[in-house]
Amino acid sequence: MNEQTNEQPFIYKLTIYVIGFLLFCEWLLPLETITNTDDVSIFFIYAAFCFFVSFLQVQWWISMPLKFIGLAFILDGLYIAERIFSRDWFSVVYDQIIFNIQVIQTQEWWQMTPLFRSLLFLILLWLMSYLLFYWFVVAKRMLIFVVLTLVYVTVIDTFTFYDGKWAIVRTFILAMAALGMSSFAKEMDKESIPSHWFKRVHLWVLPLLGVIVFSTAAAYASPKLSPQWPDPVPYLKSATGGPGPGGSGAAIQKVGYGENDSRLGGSFVQDNTPVFRAMADGDRYWRIESKDTYTGKGWVDSLDQPTNIYDAENLEYKTFTDNVEVEEQTAMIQMNNGATFQKLVYPYGLGSLLRTPSESNFRLHENTGEIDTLRGDSPAKLNNYVVNYEFPSFEYGQLREATGEDPAEIQENYLQLPDSLPSRVQNLASQIVADEDNRYDKAKAVEQYFSSNGFEYSTTDVDVPSENEDYVDQFLFESQLGYCDNYSTSMVVLLRSQGIPARWVKGFTAGERIDSEATEFSEDLQNTYQVTSANAHSWVEVYFPEIGWVPFEPTQGFSNNTDFYSDIDTDSEDPTAGQTGDTPDQNMGNPQEIEEAESNTDTAGGTSSNGSFMWLYILLGLVVITGIILYFTRFRWMSSLLKRRFRKGGSADRYEQAYQFLLKVLAHKGVKRNPEQTLRDYARSVDSHYQTNEMRQLTNHYERMLYRNDHQNMQWNKVTELWENLIKKALS
Repeated sequence: MNEQTNEQPFIYKLTIYVIGFLLFCEWLLPLETITNTDDVSIFFIYAAFCFFVSFLQVQWWISMPLKFIGLAFILDGLYIAERIFSRDWFSVVYDQIIFNIQVIQTQEWWQMTPLFRSLLFLILLWLMSYLLFYWFVVAKRMLIFVVLTLVYVTVIDTFTFYDGKWAIVRTFILAMAALGMSSFAKEMDKESIPSHWFKRVHLWVLPLLGVIVFSTAAAYASPKLSPQWPDPVPYLKSATGGPGPGGSGAAIQKVGYGENDSRLGGSFVQDNTPVFRAMADGDRYWRIESKDTYTGKGWVDSLDQPTNIYDAENLEYKTFTDNVEVEEQTAMIQMNNGATFQKLVYPYGLGSLLRTPSESNFRLHENTGEIDTLRGDSPAKLNNYVVNYEFPSFEYGQLREATGEDPAEIQENYLQLPDSLPSRVQNLASQIVADEDNRYDKAKAVEQYFSSNGFEYSTTDVDVPSENEDYVDQFLFESQLGYCDNYSTSMVVLLRSQGIPARWVKGFTAGERIDSEATEFSEDLQNTYQVTSANAHSWVEVYFPEIGWVPFEPTQGFSNNTDFYSDIDTDSEDPTAGQTGDTPDQNMGNPQEIEEAESNTDTAGGTSSNGSFMWLYILLGLVVITGIILYFTRFRWMSSLLKRRFRKGGSADRYEQAYQFLLKVLAHKGVKRNPEQTLRDYARSVDSHYQTNEMRQLTNHYERMLYRNDHQNMQWNKVTELWENLIKKALS
């Protein structure tokens, strides 16, 4: 009998705890898909270790060091090169913690280091292992965590590109098993049934398994209603709405720089991961490459040759001729650890590089401007460098008078269009430029066409062309909604259809200006810009004879950072003369946050963001303090509520609720009921503790009501008095 008594709690605890751990794993599984975490297996391992230690229920002075050692080994293996637990090791950890605390205090969350973020997440796993053990095994309250898990999985499945179909099925099965076992155990305790029931475990396990299998199969096989409300995230349409990149179904894309542009279209998920920081005199477009061949679906690069290898001092790439006025400037680039591409980002007018490793080389693709960073002969990421460049300024009169013949190679490479291009695209281009007599004004007419004809900028609900549909034609005549790729590609195609050489360019916009400071390579203050994946952008370059390639910005809501000027009359020649991109609709160079920029403009002059954060912190602090007070006084205010309800009138349900609450209060005060005790035995121990006989009287009334259903003759005033006296004794 004793062996069975000990065996039942252990097997029950182990089973329910394993189920709880598997439910918790459903919270970790999406991380690799929806975050920048490359490998979540280490978190699974540490979570399993913490859950195992918590299940053993060893003393805290043993479990805490064990979990800390596991945490330390993980951080050491991932981030720290020094010998573990050495003086230098602790010095690194200390420096990391101090730096990140300062980052938190200044609210520069993006600067938090990967080591510190991992440390916080591992501590969270540590705490969750203890909390879930209490929920699952001690309190036997699985329902809250089950509901939270289902909500989490469904929200992640709906609002991200994580496929939670099977996660929901797994969660349902685990929830049914956990809730079934938990409910059965509660009933056993409530009825004080002895533990020899375990000999006949098949009598309840088999029906439970049958219910789970039948319910799961029925739920999976039953017909499902179509969505009854509009999709809350329209960009999910591209996951099933037609062909897209890399296959028959358009996958949800994650915004950022990528090399494969052969299939454009579809929505994407926002990503504000920092890529690099730039220190420069002003807003600059950071160029990476151009592409020449439009296929009707996207862009491919047929001009990747010839290439030449240069060292840092001799590297130079200019897209314009010596006829363009320039100003010598310097910029510094600091690549973020999260940036993985091995390309050089640079401003227009690239000259030599400074502060590069001595073995660094650069492979320049002469036609496209793509520059591969090399360490010796192997591709390698270049973390920090200073670039000397000649910032160009284009004169309006010179651009309008550029009427010479285009070189043969320019015409051959940058007037290409697919044979399948619908004729109405060329007809539209002819109408747009019909009133202009020079190349610059024609390019400006096409550039401004989108903003004056109802086109909208959006990163969501963006259509994907069907197999027989042209990407540009679909945007110009069907959707008129899209982002930079739609606008820039359409401008290039429209210009080429009118015999104007143009090419598609990729890189990053200026980013968000976060600081200004003096540097050793410039006498003036330099602006510091934070450039993220959300700043990935595409724009247009138009060729002008004897001038070269001139950047244009057709995307709705964006402004051209290129400098234009006039030697004659800035007021009459062009309303944008002399500007360097600081137009009223400028969005601080962040292509994917136009809506946020507009909302920031609307709230200009109001309460500062720091003030808003302060009020938020105060509100959160009050909520936390209130929650703590309510938690530690829960038995007193809950007893007051029950007392009021009890005095309004007696009923079986209210009496049972009040009696169960009394048991919880007594257990909280140290007078616990053993699993083997009957209610009468427990009542005698309570009366012995408080030197009274009130608990036995109250229990006698409770058993009469519970087992004999004798609540009609219940002396409610007497019962209420007994209950109130015991509550007062317990809480005093």
